[in-house]
Amino acid sequence: MRFLHVGSVVVDLVADVDALPAPGGDVLASALRATPGGGFNVLAAVARHGMAAAYVGPHGTGPFGDLVRAALAAEGVAVLSAPRALDTGVVVTIVDGAGERTFVTSPDAVVGATAADLGFAGPGPGDVVSVSGYGLLHPATRDALVPWVLALPPDVIVAVDPGPLAPSAAPDALAAVLGRADWCSASLREAAEIVDIGASEAHRLATALAARTGLGVVVRAGAAGCVVAAAGAAAVAVPGFAVRAVDTTGAGDTHAGVFLAVLMRGADPVTAARTANAAAALSVTRPGPATAPTEAQLAAFLAVR
Repeated sequence: MRFLHVGSVVVDLVADVDALPAPGGDVLASALRATPGGGFNVLAAVARHGMAAAYVGPHGTGPFGDLVRAALAAEGVAVLSAPRALDTGVVVTIVDGAGERTFVTSPDAVVGATAADLGFAGPGPGDVVSVSGYGLLHPATRDALVPWVLALPPDVIVAVDPGPLAPSAAPDALAAVLGRADWCSASLREAAEIVDIGASEAHRLATALAARTGLGVVVRAGAAGCVVAAAGAAAVAVPGFAVRAVDTTGAGDTHAGVFLAVLMRGADPVTAARTANAAAALSVTRPGPATAPTEAQLAAFLAVR
């Protein structure tokens, strides 16, 4: 059983500031660092919970590409696709004093797996294919990815994270991919855009999204936890864990990755959701995008909660 991510691993240029500047203004960052992000966050979360993970997507030949490949290797994540002539894409990430993050994404960062890349994937029975909504934004990637996902055999599990842009920028492609998916993990805002019912309450959104798509749904509600609705079952609210947030970057990826890793080991969806809530809570107490805890760290956290 493998976890195959067919999105984009990028480099996050992360600036820590007290508050975002006013338009036309300037602020002094307390720190500025370059770290792997994007699909790396979910791959690291899965790998740290004992699931074999592989990346099928773009990685460049410049210094950012080198950084990405070294980070993936350190997590034990295989890189299946060939490198590209261009360097890896960049996302400028600004983290304010409350731990909230704001993104500015380079065009190269949304160019995901092409048909050539997908030819390296070779998913087999029981494998999980992880699809990001960012991969539906660029026409060349979208045109390769959607038919490839739709042609996957039924014994390959498809998990979709719609992301913040695809529900409005690529609704038809997202609907097509969701039609083949087994699980969807979405934030409150993403779920609200997909179902378009004017609601902001997680339980109602999860119920509506599950009814609309017929698949298993996780609606992430930040510190409040999440609501999980397995296919054909009623939605269940799973409370979160109170922590002091330092940096929320990558928390959704941590949640999605740990949920799937625990679920694939045979846990029921509610247990997997509670474990994912704990992992996301731990991740926001640390600065950086790929801050998913290890199994041992998560077990220690849950033992006292």
